[in-house]
Amino acid sequence: MALEPLIDGHGRAIGDVRVSVTDRCNFRCQYCMPAEGLPWLQREAVLTYEELARIVGLLARMGVHDVRLTGGEPLARRDLHHLVAMLDADPEVHDLSLTTNGYLLRRQLPDLVAAGLKRLNVSLDSLVRDRFFELTRRDALDEVLAGLEAAEAYEQLRPIKVNAVALRDFTEDEALRFADLARRKPYEVRFIEWMPLDADRAWGPERVLPNDELRAIIHATHPLEPMGRLRSGTSSRWRFSDGLGTIGFISPVSHPFCSDCNRIRLTADGRLRTCLFSLNETDLRAPLREGAADEELAAIVREAVWQKELKHHINEPGFVQPARSMSQIGG
Repeated sequence: MALEPLIDGHGRAIGDVRVSVTDRCNFRCQYCMPAEGLPWLQREAVLTYEELARIVGLLARMGVHDVRLTGGEPLARRDLHHLVAMLDADPEVHDLSLTTNGYLLRRQLPDLVAAGLKRLNVSLDSLVRDRFFELTRRDALDEVLAGLEAAEAYEQLRPIKVNAVALRDFTEDEALRFADLARRKPYEVRFIEWMPLDADRAWGPERVLPNDELRAIIHATHPLEPMGRLRSGTSSRWRFSDGLGTIGFISPVSHPFCSDCNRIRLTADGRLRTCLFSLNETDLRAPLREGAADEELAAIVREAVWQKELKHHINEPGFVQPARSMSQIGG
């Protein structure tokens, strides 16, 4: 039975939840994680698939119909297709997608698609093997590209999105390579400005490559035509006159889009976050495991969401980076 819509204190209806299924990752991307990795959550601290499905189902009844599974690296969690099947069986879950680094994608795709996966995002920051290794600290580009190639066989996964983090003095040399990829393939290549969510605390505004610069680099060689931004979407979308795919620009640093943010996040250990940059989290795991009824959980969620931040403060004096990194929060 549907419940009253989930609305924050600024009048925004929440319709999208990012669900982290694990904090573990098999890459060590420089903009996210130290080379030596991070301490992982203990197994008992991580929500079970049944617990995740219960929370997602409750949120879906409150109007949060779009669900994206993230990590860490979500495919590092065993038998993820079982969770996909559980969520796909819920009629209130209308859109079910996955963000992955792609390394384990090729072997798991058949089970994921059969279980009901609808859309796919693959994180890929370089198309050159040694540069890929430099950034991720893993020699895995061939396997990631093979996963993308395998995904093309599944028409139900359209659009396939490729996400590249935009880094000053790195991504400039990748821009035209990714543009060529988008012209040749049915992908939406999206550049995402680097945000201050790295465990090394190395982020600085001077290391952010604004998407306006990237778009100019691409437009000079391959003219782009604007497609606009979908309602509640994060990406400014552009098309080529002679290509299969599209280019998108997600610009949370240079052009924040907080005013119509409709998103919340659930961490792998059951904390509700109302913004990537929240300094506070709401524990759902404890009441869930203590036997709370759905009505009690819904009340906790509503109170937390009512206090959802109006905006992040990245460009303002006194900005404080969250204690947890991106891999611990969930992308």
